[in-house]
Amino acid sequence: MILVIDSHPYRYEAEALCRMFLRGRELKIFEGADIPEDDFIYTGVFGDEISVRVKMDGFDLSSNAKETENKAQKMEYLLYEILSKITGIVPKWGTLTGIRPVKLALSMMDRGISSEEVRRKFKEERLVSDEKLDLLLSTAEHERAIRALSKPESVSMYISIPFCPSRCSYCSFTSHAIEKAAKLIPQYVDLLCEELRDTAQLMNELGLRLETVYMGGGTPTVLTAEQMDKVLSTARSSFDFGKVMELTVEAGRPDTITPEKLLVMKKNGVDRISINPQSMDDGVLEQIGRKHTAKDVINAFNMARSLGFDNINMDLISGLPGDDFDKFRRTIDSVLELEPENITLHTLTVKRSANLVGDAQNMLSKSVDEMNEHAFRCFDDAGYYPYYLYRQKGTVEALENTGFCKPGKEGIYNVFIMDETHTILATGAGGVTKMKDPHGSKIERIFNFKFTYEYVDKFDLMNERKEQVKDFYARYPL
Repeated sequence: MILVIDSHPYRYEAEALCRMFLRGRELKIFEGADIPEDDFIYTGVFGDEISVRVKMDGFDLSSNAKETENKAQKMEYLLYEILSKITGIVPKWGTLTGIRPVKLALSMMDRGISSEEVRRKFKEERLVSDEKLDLLLSTAEHERAIRALSKPESVSMYISIPFCPSRCSYCSFTSHAIEKAAKLIPQYVDLLCEELRDTAQLMNELGLRLETVYMGGGTPTVLTAEQMDKVLSTARSSFDFGKVMELTVEAGRPDTITPEKLLVMKKNGVDRISINPQSMDDGVLEQIGRKHTAKDVINAFNMARSLGFDNINMDLISGLPGDDFDKFRRTIDSVLELEPENITLHTLTVKRSANLVGDAQNMLSKSVDEMNEHAFRCFDDAGYYPYYLYRQKGTVEALENTGFCKPGKEGIYNVFIMDETHTILATGAGGVTKMKDPHGSKIERIFNFKFTYEYVDKFDLMNERKEQVKDFYARYPL
């Protein structure tokens, strides 16, 4: 399929919306006025005039409109209407293609727009379904309360451990299977600790206050207990933890969790962990490349409980290969029996860098929506509510990822990073420091080297980039 971009700068918006309907079809983008003979999607903007035409699957439909302010939004609206008629697909998030719909709603509320008016605008102008509007506004209510905890001097920190026991078939993160990267880990840990100390010094110079810390990956618990203790104790001794509201370690794979590692976390003040089954069906786990069983998940969870962890998150994914509604229903039942404080439900997203390839958007698409609806009902019945939400490109049915929690057990870091509430200082390979103006919306980024070997080989060069944090806060003072 060819997407024609004629005389406008809204390529991203047009492409993102078209991909929600094309579901695995190849999309080529041409810029200019030439219309191909084969099937195509044409978008043109000339002054206030917006023109859309779609020739596809035996249809040839067009629409035109005048718009002075939100030209991209109007173009998306016209495209949505035509593509829905042709394909029969009606995405529940309407024309919204961004990853932060809650942030968009909250920004409107911050300007004095009532939640009722936000609902009307999203429904009439962005074609969002009532179901997703209920989810959106409920999440916004809880997210708004958490982001109010942030002050101008507030920052959070991400600690990257980019190693995993094996690579899952759906994964697109830059993580390294442990058998190939084990020899790099000792040096990586040493340099990471050095970066932590340097980052702490930088924060002290700027008068920044640490609010939340998140150690993620990868799977941080692939480190030995001694290596984990070295990283966590370095962080504890380098930073002022007096105001820290949350210290999370993404334990992730249950087959990497041991009593020794959990005790190290306890000793270093970790108060929130994740134990992530993704599925509680052994056949599904095997198919996606996980090296553990559902029983391993239960054993790891009970072990953490017995050692005093009272804030545990569990990640699940709807739409995994080999899964179906009945297996997924049993997964939900099994997880709810454990009564974790947080459950994060992801909808399957397959990116080009993942091992899982093919027509992913057509996989189980109807069943995935049913899976999510069932899970939402079960979570609500069990006393969980949604507290943060985001979307990704390539997600089946263009759905969402949602974090649910029991009252008072929100994952605070998750809200801060997804809402872009304040600066996130990232350490480790693949980390991205995202600096935010303490009194405005300006955001700038500093990228650590993506791959572990680059991080190790070019550490000094990478660490010099953090000087940009000083420059940023000189331009945007507290």
